[in-house]
Amino acid sequence: MTIRASYRSLRGISAVVALLAIGAVGCSDVSDAVDSAKDGAKKVARQRSVFSLDVGDCYNPNGKAEGEAYAIEIVPCEEAHEGQVVGEFKIDEGKEYPGDDEVSAIADERCSVEAQKYAPDTWALPEGVGLSYYTPTKESWATGDRAVSCTYTAEKGTFEGSLDTAKSLKPEQTTYLEGSNAVYEALWANQPEEDVEEDLAGYKAQAKAVAAALDAHVEGLGGIEGTEVGKLRATLTKAAGNWKKAANAADVDAFYTAYDPAFTDIDPNESVAARKELGLVTTVPADEAEVWAG
Repeated sequence: MTIRASYRSLRGISAVVALLAIGAVGCSDVSDAVDSAKDGAKKVARQRSVFSLDVGDCYNPNGKAEGEAYAIEIVPCEEAHEGQVVGEFKIDEGKEYPGDDEVSAIADERCSVEAQKYAPDTWALPEGVGLSYYTPTKESWATGDRAVSCTYTAEKGTFEGSLDTAKSLKPEQTTYLEGSNAVYEALWANQPEEDVEEDLAGYKAQAKAVAAALDAHVEGLGGIEGTEVGKLRATLTKAAGNWKKAANAADVDAFYTAYDPAFTDIDPNESVAARKELGLVTTVPADEAEVWAG
């Protein structure tokens, strides 16, 4: 998913109130003007400091979704909104500001983990919603700001309803999602930047991490009943074996020989039948489908 960073700042916000002069106009014009004034007053009343965001808050950013922000509009989740806070944590990096790049790297790593605690099934997210975050700036860091707010934000338009699904999941659904999420987290979090030929050691380390996550996932699936879950468990057991071969490959050719079937066996499409059996969403997200489509 695309990660978009929205930064805090110490710049204040001034609320500008427009005074409506109602003269000799028609009733409909007056009504529209009054409705507009009410909407404006409601928006002003809902303004909150970005520093006060809590997990679960649904909001609309003021202005652009990206860039520095001091205030946002908190709205009921039942109303259309652009984002929801789904996780938070504090950065513990000493007294000095670590720099924009380091802060973003920390948020990239931690927010996906925090978000999965709140909304474990990424397949169930509204279309076009991606992970983003509010982080400290150098200026706000100097005042003691260390908090990162992880949010799901609509890339275009809005969505309705809360993304808080963790509490409604059945134990077997939670077990499946935790295992599955860990596998893909191990895959992408350890993805080397260079090609295999330039960084075989990096790819072997990635393979080792994925194999370990698959072993844990397979073990978890062993406690879940169901024909399709059993089939998926067999497929992932085979995949784990190939990832282990890739992790122990003596050269690039041996790595590719193991990697190709290993990658194919963790194609999200392989899990659709098991997800259906577990009562989970079965539509593969477009960005994931594109990766395995080649």
